[in-house]
Amino acid sequence: MSEHDFRSLQGCFLTASEHLRDPNFYRSVVLMLEHSAEGAMGLVINRPSATSIGKALGGSDNVNDAGAPVFIGGPVEPTSLFILHNCARLAASDREVSPGIFLAGSEHSFETVVRTPLQEPGQQRFRLISGYSGWGPQQLEGEIARGDWHLQPADSTLILEDNPYGIWEVCRRRLRRMHRLLQTDVRNPEWN
Repeated sequence: MSEHDFRSLQGCFLTASEHLRDPNFYRSVVLMLEHSAEGAMGLVINRPSATSIGKALGGSDNVNDAGAPVFIGGPVEPTSLFILHNCARLAASDREVSPGIFLAGSEHSFETVVRTPLQEPGQQRFRLISGYSGWGPQQLEGEIARGDWHLQPADSTLILEDNPYGIWEVCRRRLRRMHRLLQTDVRNPEWN
């Protein structure tokens, strides 16, 4: 594949197909953060763990949403922590990964999101994620070609969704609607 043929998937959702049985990705939705000819990186957004944020941060109750779960972003570097948040006042220091959703880019941002008392409860939200999903050169493209993943634009409203267990189903319904609208090559037209 030449440089000109490459299409970055950064900012997209990868939605696991029904037949993908890898326990790390079964019924998962991955927000793509990086994608280049050298590989790809993303965070699973719908896999809560049994560990609470308070416990993950040293048993501290002095954190926002201390009882909320830490999410499992993928099998790579499970001790690395990431924060996705919607705190616009930190936008200058953090990278916007989807409209209105930011990836904490510094220790200051991390501390601000996790420890600063929420000014507007229910409006400022975040998700603490451990580990990430990573692919080597051409690995993700091969998995997509094999049908393991389906692509769709990321939806900011789903990234911090209260019910993470429903995200995969929502994405699958949207994909079915999208594909009904697309013309397809049907080997047996009588199947239509």
